[in-house]
Amino acid sequence: MELDNVKHIGVLGGGVMGGGIAQILAVAGYQVTIRDLTDALLTETRAEIEERKWSVKRAVERGKLGFDQALAAMGRVAYTPRVEDLARCNLVIEAIPEKLELKQEVFAQLDDIVESKAIFATNTSGFVVAEVFRDVGAGRKPVCVGMHFSNPVPVMTMCEVIYTPETSQTTIDSARGVAEKAGRAVSLVRDMPGTYGFILNRVFAAARREAQKIVDDGIATPEDVDRAMITGRNWPAGFFGRRGGIGRQW
Repeated sequence: MELDNVKHIGVLGGGVMGGGIAQILAVAGYQVTIRDLTDALLTETRAEIEERKWSVKRAVERGKLGFDQALAAMGRVAYTPRVEDLARCNLVIEAIPEKLELKQEVFAQLDDIVESKAIFATNTSGFVVAEVFRDVGAGRKPVCVGMHFSNPVPVMTMCEVIYTPETSQTTIDSARGVAEKAGRAVSLVRDMPGTYGFILNRVFAAARREAQKIVDDGIATPEDVDRAMITGRNWPAGFFGRRGGIGRQW
């Protein structure tokens, strides 16, 4: 699927993460269909997109988005409990709970429903991408890719695009192009069996372990570790709950 042919994107799973992904894609001009299990869950997702902390309404209030742009974006989002309504999507991004067996089951189901050329993307934060797509047909595997967005999606501009040995270059380019059109900075990552996490989470987890060891060894207090990272590396928050900000007094 060429980037120019991606017009309609399905988001499987709503909530904060799926709603955030749908929101940035709709703002970027894509038609988006969000599928979740119940109308009640979809109502919650609509509220995330239209009204809550990182919604288009708040973006308008902060001067980040024009009123007409916000209305147009909201009009490009459809909500459905029917998985069949994703059948004609050119790209489907999965944002369901982080359970490998559930993701495998869902993509096997989608493989029989969604057009054969459509790209499948998982927003998993760490599972081996090839394992997520284990049960899709061989003909689908070249259009399977990881697209890991950082939460909250409307605020954090990172997207890791994770490719397997079977992912085609066209698919990689298309996933990257969609993310960049939605204002994300993209890092390409090779899928690696036997590991958990890609760039962001693996580096952070290693740093978190070292920070805890510094505290456990009595080298510094949790507050002092956080202070060092916030003031010395310009992090917005530390490992142990301290937050930075303009005018913060230590």
